[in-house]
Amino acid sequence: MGKMPLMAAAALLAAVVALTAAEASLVEHTFVVRQMHMQHLCKDTLVTLVNGQFPGPAIEATEGDTVVVHVVNQSPYGITIHWHGVKQRLNCWADGAGMVTQCPIQPNATFSYRFNLNGQEGTLWWHSHVSSLHATLYGVIIIRPKSGAYPFRKPDMDVPIIIGEWWHKDLTEVDKAYHNSNDNDPAAATINGKLGDLSNCSGKAEDSYVLEVEPGKTYLLRLVNAALYSEYYFKVAGHSFTVVASDANYLTPFSTDVVAVAPGETMDVLMVADAPPCRTYHMVALAIEAPEPDPQLPLYLSRGLVRYKNINVSGVDCRGQQGAMMPEMPDHHDTTTTFYFHGNLTGGAPEHPLLPRVRGPVDERLYITLGQGSVCRGNTTSCKRGGSSESMLVAYMNNVSFHLPDKVALLEARSRGDASLSTVEELPSRPPRAFSYTDPALIPVAPGGKEEAMEPTRKATTASRFRYNATVEVVFQSTAMMQSDSNPMHLHGHDFFVLAQGHGNYDAARDARSYNLVDPPVKNTVHVPRLGWAAIRFVADNPGSWFLHCHFEYHIAPGMATVVVVDNGPTPETTLPPPPTDLPKCSKLQE
Repeated sequence: MGKMPLMAAAALLAAVVALTAAEASLVEHTFVVRQMHMQHLCKDTLVTLVNGQFPGPAIEATEGDTVVVHVVNQSPYGITIHWHGVKQRLNCWADGAGMVTQCPIQPNATFSYRFNLNGQEGTLWWHSHVSSLHATLYGVIIIRPKSGAYPFRKPDMDVPIIIGEWWHKDLTEVDKAYHNSNDNDPAAATINGKLGDLSNCSGKAEDSYVLEVEPGKTYLLRLVNAALYSEYYFKVAGHSFTVVASDANYLTPFSTDVVAVAPGETMDVLMVADAPPCRTYHMVALAIEAPEPDPQLPLYLSRGLVRYKNINVSGVDCRGQQGAMMPEMPDHHDTTTTFYFHGNLTGGAPEHPLLPRVRGPVDERLYITLGQGSVCRGNTTSCKRGGSSESMLVAYMNNVSFHLPDKVALLEARSRGDASLSTVEELPSRPPRAFSYTDPALIPVAPGGKEEAMEPTRKATTASRFRYNATVEVVFQSTAMMQSDSNPMHLHGHDFFVLAQGHGNYDAARDARSYNLVDPPVKNTVHVPRLGWAAIRFVADNPGSWFLHCHFEYHIAPGMATVVVVDNGPTPETTLPPPPTDLPKCSKLQE
């Protein structure tokens, strides 16, 4: 075979480079963060938004694209934006976790985030990661396959469905209130920023989100739970779903008429518009809460409409089909349906490249209890508890409530060997003492209550450090300490394999036998069931300092968090680069 002429070889190389550039695009946005007034439920509320939108702008991209977002902070608060579920390979500086990976972008300052979407397809989302401001600062990230082909029937249309909440309260004060009581509630639930017609102002119904569909077409509903407070059930009257993906990872498809989605999670479901077209159909998001004796919230329910258009009326008898159909919802205290829904999730083909590693030997194991406790006010070492004003409510992992630094972000301190790292403690790999973690008698908070002896907790900045490429198993154990909620646990910078879940206290000898090592779902947020446990494994192959926390705001704000530190690997290609030169500088974190 003869040699290719030099000019022909150069032309071929140029064509390959051009083709590669054409396949991977630059997706660029400018996010202007500022305050504006919105009126709902007869009340004018000052809220912080991106580009004046609620929810914020959607980022739509293709696998392999590079995304650049210029954040212009015109609000009075320090701001970061977290790209929830984006893996940020060797790019921890762009993760946007306030005081973990960066200092907040100060008022009247700008910062540009740059990250790529290599190897990721599906639905993710972005949100603020400083205080409770993410109640209004959030939006969807849609990543379509480069080939244009899905491992399921290609939908006719993508439809983001973001479940959230509307708050009348000053969101910067919300976090502080968690330390004093559980009485800190949103005003209403929302679907795509709309409160729905069950909420009203002086008898005038709030606007509802309306989805117009055409008979016979297939819609990919990209569900995101952006709420601070609650898991939600989601249904559309007269329609069923096929669940196909979660957290930007494909699943083995399964059919259902109800979807359960916890804060931080995304669920991709196909819905065929195959109901009688003369009617309209309510879509409903219903908040789930633990039953008494847990503290009880108002009932949060938002509903929108599915309305058919372009109906061929020939031969269609619409008589008697007027009015909107309401779906039959689970009870809001039903925590069993969400348990089995999440238990139905299994990984889709093709097999994940890290699965063989996860099936092999485990290098590090953590058993982490998740609960609430108390610390004494005023830095005293002894105080009354059981709801006494002498003590302050906190949340914990293994009885340590996470303290967020306020002078230097942890990743920056690590990068420059800052002395502040000397105060960072290793998170205990097991709880300090064993007890019946899921005993319902621990739920009520009262002087002399059973929980009182278990309440004492301490505050510290904690981390779990792993060598590069270690295989890590974490068992999360929900407890009944002072409440019995589920716990949606989110790990930044990594996906993980959910091996099993169960009720009651985890027993390694018994429960490890139930691990799914064949086709476990791949997630970035795991639903740890109420009064139960969940086991995950991941490969620590992304150097950096990565936040691990519950996505309920009333858990993360008072301390249910830690940091996963992954060491650099042995080569430049496995080493975190230095920080960008324009990384925001720290002043004291604004509260």
